[in-house]
Amino acid sequence: MSTNLEKTLGAPQTVQIARSPQNQHDLPPIANIKAAKDCFVVNCYGRKIPFPALYEKTKTILVFLRHFLCYTCREYVEDLAKIPEKSLKDADVRLIVIGQSSHDHIQDFCTQTGYTHEIYVDPTRSIYKSLQMKQGEIFHQAGDKLHFGHLDLNRLDHAPINLLLQLAGVKTVDFTHKAKIIDI
Repeated sequence: MSTNLEKTLGAPQTVQIARSPQNQHDLPPIANIKAAKDCFVVNCYGRKIPFPALYEKTKTILVFLRHFLCYTCREYVEDLAKIPEKSLKDADVRLIVIGQSSHDHIQDFCTQTGYTHEIYVDPTRSIYKSLQMKQGEIFHQAGDKLHFGHLDLNRLDHAPINLLLQLAGVKTVDFTHKAKIIDI
């Protein structure tokens, strides 16, 4: 059953539009994750943790947010919150969100989004600056443990969560039955 809006605008787009992989010899600085080896993140208690400690010992999905007030980032984290902890543990993968804020905002953000996985902040943006986060997408098979990086072209260009899970070897999540908007 289609709605009037769907008849006017056409069916919703369901195909991911991807950019082509970049030349391995011309990778943006984020491909060199060692550039941020001297940086720290901060947990919800204000404790500094070396950035490499987040990914050195286990496969890790790192998600960097624009900021906690970005509504598309919040919605993305709400979807990340739906990933079962058991799926991550079974695949021996950590899921970590890193925001650009004070650590004082972490608890409220988690409460509002339902996110219960690991979360830290980079209050000085040292990691963001070190990796020179810009636009683009990176596929990289060599280098220091970074195998895939997605840098949003705009605030709506988040990497599909199931793609991240597949690349990390984690069971994917069915988001179709968890719609946020109900058609009345």
